[in-house]
Amino acid sequence: MQSLTAILLVDDDPSTNYLNEAALYPLQLTTTYLTAHNGQEALDLLAAQSATPEEPVLVLLDMAMPVLNGMGFLQAFQALPASVRAATIIVVVAVSMSSADLGQLEKYSVAGLVSKPLTPDKLMAILRLHFRAVKQG
Repeated sequence: MQSLTAILLVDDDPSTNYLNEAALYPLQLTTTYLTAHNGQEALDLLAAQSATPEEPVLVLLDMAMPVLNGMGFLQAFQALPASVRAATIIVVVAVSMSSADLGQLEKYSVAGLVSKPLTPDKLMAILRLHFRAVKQG
């Protein structure tokens, strides 16, 4: 399985971050789990990572957050260095989104959209789509 530098959970709800990390941990995708409670914290954490396209950071991004929401994060993400953008895979994890927001996602480097809550099946679908050598089943 492709190695990940880190998984960054971006959600303002600590319970959601805890449950997501609990679902991810048994998969042993990385030893580094990072949590950001808004888009600005996430940008700061990404800038500090030493990820590469071969060992990327997986970002699981909520859209509704204070300070800097998911759409604001995606806009600001475009200004990060190309090396950071190339080493980051963003998957939006949301309860629901407006059709306007869904249309805007196409403008950004979003690898996918998954509905909350994350489940092992949803996680495996993300992994099969975006990472090499994930076991089928």
